[in-house]
Amino acid sequence: MTVTPSWGTLRKRPDSRGVVSRFLKGQGMENSLTTSARWRQGLGAAWPICLGYLPLGIALGVLARQAGIDPLGIGLMSLLVFAGSAQFIAVAMLASGASVGAIVLATLVVNFRHLLMSSALAVYLRGVGPGFLALFAYGITDESFAVNMTRFRSGDWDRWRALIVNQAANAAWVLSTVAGAFLGELIPAGAFGIDYALIGMFLCLLVFQLRGAFHLFTALISGVLSVACYLAVPGDSYVVVAAVGAASAGFLLQRHKRRGRR
Repeated sequence: MTVTPSWGTLRKRPDSRGVVSRFLKGQGMENSLTTSARWRQGLGAAWPICLGYLPLGIALGVLARQAGIDPLGIGLMSLLVFAGSAQFIAVAMLASGASVGAIVLATLVVNFRHLLMSSALAVYLRGVGPGFLALFAYGITDESFAVNMTRFRSGDWDRWRALIVNQAANAAWVLSTVAGAFLGELIPAGAFGIDYALIGMFLCLLVFQLRGAFHLFTALISGVLSVACYLAVPGDSYVVVAAVGAASAGFLLQRHKRRGRR
């Protein structure tokens, strides 16, 4: 059973007053905005995300088409899954002949972070009906979370503009992947280095995460575990085994580091 504290209880907590006041301020702005202003501000916040999704979506569409998925299937995947990194992984695993169970499990592990992002946004969506929450949660990505969380914290944002950000990003992703699927029919396999797009994307994501010696060491452990599991674990489950092992190693290293500071 989940117990939701009342607004009065939240106001008595020193660490929650800022959240409550900013939430109430956003609610007041929500009631004062016109529909056109809401759309204008929501799309204004979403356009950098949409622009960034275009090249990645096209690359995914090309790779998926060359892996044997038709444009309709690619469009449905983007519409129903809407998870870029998980879709890249799924396409790569499909191309290598992975089983459906392994793909589903890998997608679950990769997307588990959405539980944490949804929990962080929940405080700004109190009193909202389950239908809206389901639609909102469906559209959460790393990028839309960052944009909406920043604006919610500043106190000048509401649920409708946040929903517009989510769904605008969703539309850009679906359209770009379908466009890539049609382009994939015209581009020969391996042309322009497109077959390297997945590897290149994840290398870029990795580099942006390396903010210190701790992150570098964790990445090295992850690399060693990935190779070892690939050689030792039969089938295609080595991806999940290596991911869980690397995450556990990073957690233990971080806990040891914190204890050393005490």
